[in-house]
Amino acid sequence: MNSLRSPNRRPTHPGAILREDVLPALAMTQVKLAERLGVSRLTVSELLNEKRALSTEMALRLGRLLDTSPESWLAMQDAVDLWEVRNAKLEELESVKPVSKRKVA
Repeated sequence: MNSLRSPNRRPTHPGAILREDVLPALAMTQVKLAERLGVSRLTVSELLNEKRALSTEMALRLGRLLDTSPESWLAMQDAVDLWEVRNAKLEELESVKPVSKRKVA
């Protein structure tokens, strides 16, 4: 899948989407979001401040609360995770050489 985002720019964390777009649109506080999701305020705070990755369970809770797809939330988190590993482990990944297609077949 092609993206208009520069591959050098870190993808947007799902917590940033919640913090910048969703909560203001709903006029909802972090405390209220935590209550509605059935999680602690600390859990929500860490997610919104990008100190915590979005879990599968949280994606399901958000999907249900916001009537969105849990897969869309997970895809955002996957993009962040892949970008971070690619950028942190670039030299290590360079040492992994592809297997010949003939050998795989």
